[in-house]
Amino acid sequence: MESKIIKIVITGGPCGGKSTAMSRMQSYFTELGYRVLFVPETATELIKGGVAPWTCGSNIQYQTCQIMLQMEKEKIFEMAARSMKDDKILIVCDRGAIDNKAYMAPDEFAEVLRTLNTNEVELRDTYDAVFHLVTAAKGASEFYTTSNNSARTETPEQAALVDDRIISAWTGHPHLRVIDNSEDFEGKMKNLLHEITGFLGEPEPYETERKFLIEYPDIALLRSLDNCQRVEIIQTYLNSPDGDEVRVRQRGVGGSYIYFKTIKRRISGLKCVEIEDRLSKDEYLSMLMNADTSKRQIRKDRYCLTYKNQYFEIDVYPFWKDKAIAEIELSNENDEVVFPDYIKVIKEVTEDLSYKNSSLARLVAEDGGY
Repeated sequence: MESKIIKIVITGGPCGGKSTAMSRMQSYFTELGYRVLFVPETATELIKGGVAPWTCGSNIQYQTCQIMLQMEKEKIFEMAARSMKDDKILIVCDRGAIDNKAYMAPDEFAEVLRTLNTNEVELRDTYDAVFHLVTAAKGASEFYTTSNNSARTETPEQAALVDDRIISAWTGHPHLRVIDNSEDFEGKMKNLLHEITGFLGEPEPYETERKFLIEYPDIALLRSLDNCQRVEIIQTYLNSPDGDEVRVRQRGVGGSYIYFKTIKRRISGLKCVEIEDRLSKDEYLSMLMNADTSKRQIRKDRYCLTYKNQYFEIDVYPFWKDKAIAEIELSNENDEVVFPDYIKVIKEVTEDLSYKNSSLARLVAEDGGY
């Protein structure tokens, strides 16, 4: 049996609790049967070794070096993981390649991408999930310190700004979770482990989400926000003899895409079992041959929005000009949802089956297209 290898990122602002989180994760997920591998933080390695933005010829040269080393380290860990006999392997990256975006101007980031012959989608979405630990400078400033990391130089005010930029850099990833300081540190660590466990599907891959019908959003405003990223999605439903909802999805922007297969089994209005696997492009194209012809492909622009440590997905469809759908995944079905004032909620439609994408796909097919 082939090993199941999952690669996640633990990131966050300075003094967010990453070091403690790593030690907790080692024992916790080992007990759940995972071989846990840790990719060390590249910035700390380089800076302690004398390679830093202020020692290199330019910030662009430094950031290029850091991302190149990060990518090579991850390749080595993935190669090693494929040689292991364990059933379940969890690769944990102490920060990921897209963290660097937070330390560059947009033109610098674009130049680094050109130098590395890559793009933002490939750099960001190579990870299966991202968990952001909010800096102690936001909500727990009495615990903010630079004494436990010689590579950390930010003041609390600078740390809070960096934290915001890192969240913005990762916004657009299909599985981003923000762990804030609303509880004490022990509570924060428990929330992180709970979020990761839920993502891994332990003991079962439950997903708790709420869905809202909203007024058609101000697209120009969304595109202007640093904390919002647009993603193009094409979703195709497949024939499923056992009654499960099975779909494949192309996700990306500007010609750069990743591909997924998802199986959904509804447990209740709010909760469902969701099993998701990454596909190669060839696997995706092959599965399209089994498309359910009673449903049309769903094409939509998704605006991924982070707001008050929540992660919204706003779906804008070509066949609606006056409304859209906003979804949010929750750790607990009783969690409060707080919308920004520029999103106008018409009503909650979580348990209204007519607003499911599979229902919309059938309606579109019956109407003869968009």
